[in-house]
Amino acid sequence: MKSFSDSLLVQNYLDFREPKYFDELYMRYANKVFYKSYSILNDRIKAEDATQDIFMKILLNLSKFTGKSSFSTWLYSITYNYCIDEIRRLKKSRIISVDDDYGFDIEDEVDDLGIHEEDAIALRSTLDVIDETDRILLLMKYQDNMMLRDIAETLKLSESAVKMRLQRAKARFKKKYLMFRKL
Repeated sequence: MKSFSDSLLVQNYLDFREPKYFDELYMRYANKVFYKSYSILNDRIKAEDATQDIFMKILLNLSKFTGKSSFSTWLYSITYNYCIDEIRRLKKSRIISVDDDYGFDIEDEVDDLGIHEEDAIALRSTLDVIDETDRILLLMKYQDNMMLRDIAETLKLSESAVKMRLQRAKARFKKKYLMFRKL
């Protein structure tokens, strides 16, 4: 089954309702969903819960996968939307916690942003305070190295809209980052 494409696994599961096909999808993507959830939610337990909830949602809605995009893009979109909804829910109940581990190496980001290692605290502080939408967009681009078209597909936006939002998010990030550097 390892040689089966994701689309074939989905189709076989829908046709035959044999758990082994869904289990293979789970084995392929559970870690990716967990780490993506963790990078957005910044909480290991919430990420573990999110992973289970997301796969339950996938299982219940597998027939809605049309194949217009890759399965992994569809799954990423569901993961992203689930985590954003979870953040909103947690904010309403004021339970959200902020952690400074965003699941990526600061040094990888340093070259792109033109900053030095000693400014890592300012970088983390900035990530803590910027708008969630900006943070997630920047993480999609720079942590996950997603292509603009994949981000656009995930967010259900045009590529030009993503470029513009990314440009604005970077400008807002830079402004706040420079404030933290001055402190």
